[in-house]
Amino acid sequence: MLKRTAWILALTLSFSAFAQDNDKTQQLAQVKAAVKVTLGMRIDSVKETPIAGLYEVMTERGIFYATKDAKYLVRGNMFDASNGFEDLTEASMGKMRLAKMASFEPSMIVYKAKNEKHRITVFTDVDCGYCRKMHREMQQYNDLGITVRYMAFPRGGEGYPAWSAMQSLWCSDDQHKAMDELKAGTRIATNLCDNKVPQHYQLGVEFGVNATPSIILDNGSLLVGYRPPQDLLNILQ
Repeated sequence: MLKRTAWILALTLSFSAFAQDNDKTQQLAQVKAAVKVTLGMRIDSVKETPIAGLYEVMTERGIFYATKDAKYLVRGNMFDASNGFEDLTEASMGKMRLAKMASFEPSMIVYKAKNEKHRITVFTDVDCGYCRKMHREMQQYNDLGITVRYMAFPRGGEGYPAWSAMQSLWCSDDQHKAMDELKAGTRIATNLCDNKVPQHYQLGVEFGVNATPSIILDNGSLLVGYRPPQDLLNILQ
């Protein structure tokens, strides 16, 4: 009798947990649908936040916070004041960046450190002054154990002169040579191929990139602007 009672109780608890999970799934789906209608953007994910009734919505333009009916939307960073002012928004963005960059690794132009300790991903523009300065110091970054992986981010978008130059770069037989030449201000031959420059640019927009160089650290954090080799190593450590 006791065994049967215990079995019934376990079954009841199991059904209760299932019902709660199902309710939660439906609720998140409702939020996703409401925000999609309000913003007209692709919605990648929705999850609860520590604030009751407020949801974190990952979109193609970054994170928004929304009420269940999407009547109210908030754009900005959320901090956990009880935990050293942890930036909850940046933590979520960091995980997303690392996950999404994984499929782009074959299309990155990589300057690998022999004794690799850190890997950074740099959204770069060949016409950007500080991007060129960073590239001139590539050996110093590599000597400190920092591998640099480049993705294309011609700041002005399609139609901007660097857009076609970077497509030619990514289509070059020797990408490193072409990168070195463009960063030195030398023109390269026009090359055409099925390249990933448009996808790199769109990914940068999703990540919140609005200037170059923009550096994704090995924990997924976004660091905007040039940093000297030793300063960058200090940040990474």
